[in-house]
Amino acid sequence: MGEAILAALIRSGCCRPRELIACEAVDARRAEIRRRYRVKVTTCPADLAAACDTIVLAVKPQDLDAALLALAPSLARRHLLVSIAAGKTLARLQELAGPQARVVRVMPNLAVAVGEGMSAFALGSRARAADRRWVARLLGSCGQAIELDEPLFDAVTALSGSGPAFFAYFMQAMADAGTALNLPPGAARLLACQTMLGTARTLGETAQDPAAFIQAVCSPKGTTAAGLAVLERSSVRNAVGRTLRAAARRSRELNRG
Repeated sequence: MGEAILAALIRSGCCRPRELIACEAVDARRAEIRRRYRVKVTTCPADLAAACDTIVLAVKPQDLDAALLALAPSLARRHLLVSIAAGKTLARLQELAGPQARVVRVMPNLAVAVGEGMSAFALGSRARAADRRWVARLLGSCGQAIELDEPLFDAVTALSGSGPAFFAYFMQAMADAGTALNLPPGAARLLACQTMLGTARTLGETAQDPAAFIQAVCSPKGTTAAGLAVLERSSVRNAVGRTLRAAARRSRELNRG
C-alpha cells in the first residue's frame, strides 16, 4: 500500500521524486524502490523527521507502535503524520507521536495502486484546516477521498476497505456462470470485469441513482428482468447486509484488540 501511494503521488504530479523520501528496512526492497521511482531511500525513521513535514505511516498495525516510538523524539509542531494502519485510533496515534505533531487517520483500499482508490480520513484534534486540504490532495492523487468522523471507520472498513474483495467475489461468480454457459474462461472474465468497470464509471460520472440505472437497463419481460427476479428471490440484498455487518463487527474487535 505504501508503494502504491508513492507511485500515485509521482504519477499524478502531486509530488516530484526529489520531494519524497521512502523508509524501508529490507535491502532488496530499498534498492528496488530507489531504482523504480528515483527517490531517496533510508532505513532510519529519524531521517524522515529531519527532512519532511508530512510523514505517511504505511506500516502494518503491529509495526506502528515501534515505528512511532522511533520517530517521536524527532517530531515537532511542523510535522503531520498520516497513518493508514488499520485499527490504530487517533487517540493512540497522538499518544505515541507525542504532544506536538498533528495526526490524521486514513482507511484506503487496494485500488490506490491504479489511481482509483477510495480513502476515508479523520483529523486528529491538533490538525489544522490546511492539513485537511493537504491530506485531501494527497489522497486525491490516488483516487477519491472523503472526510468522515472516526466512529464511522468500522463501517468504512467493511464497505470500501474490504469491499474490493466482495466485488471481486461477485465478478468471479459472474465469470464462472458465463463459463458454465460455454463462454471461454478468458472471454467470460473480460466480459464480467469490463461490465463491472463500465457500470461503476457510468454511475460515478453521471451521479445516476442505481435504482434508476437498473430500471433503464431492465426492459419489461426482458432478459435483465428475468435475471433480477432470481436475485430478488435469492435475498442477495440481505446477504450483502450480513456481509458488511460481519466485516464491521470484526473491525471493531480488531480495534479493541
